[in-house]
Amino acid sequence: MRIVIAEDDPLLREGLALLLRAEELDVVATAGTPGEFLVAVDEHAPDVAIVDVRMPPTHTDEGIVAAVEARRRRPGLAVLVLSAYVEQAFATELFSVGAAGLGYLLKERVGRVEEFLAALRRVADGGSVIDPEVVAQLLARNRRPDTALAELSPREREVLGLMAEGLGNTAIAERLFVTDGAVHKHIRSIFAKLQLPPDDRADRRVTAVLRYLDGDQR
Repeated sequence: MRIVIAEDDPLLREGLALLLRAEELDVVATAGTPGEFLVAVDEHAPDVAIVDVRMPPTHTDEGIVAAVEARRRRPGLAVLVLSAYVEQAFATELFSVGAAGLGYLLKERVGRVEEFLAALRRVADGGSVIDPEVVAQLLARNRRPDTALAELSPREREVLGLMAEGLGNTAIAERLFVTDGAVHKHIRSIFAKLQLPPDDRADRRVTAVLRYLDGDQR
């Protein structure tokens, strides 16, 4: 796994590099600006990029913009975005262009090394990860009605909430003390109620989660 790190805080940047190298992961480059990051992506052809949301010069959305551009230049590049705060617009913007190989974590998650490494590996394998705290805060903020979401049963909403935390069917079944088959049935019902037919261009699980978080009135 070849990794590029884009983080303007030198202490965090080097700390991440040391952590990953200690796990025998190949950190091929680190960058402190979006421009340096994109140069590193072009030069080193990494498998995964770890990118801070807020980077120079304005410390607003440069990291997100650079991550989207990096995936345009290198299709299939996995990206794990780190943010100090829950920022709904950035989370939905990131996942709106496709969910495979994308993750959004709060920086505090880095201190929970096993969870952070598990999220990194999941993204590198083509999965998607949304920080549980991001999910919780977005749900607390979101009060807009959604007609289709209103049709979900309490259990289906519970399953969808666990999907938003990045749990797979087996983990959801264990959390709810039900069978894998029951979880699969609930998810099929969720997709049907949200009118999400199979589509090779999109991950229905993440589309459903974003619909849930964003309160989209489609």
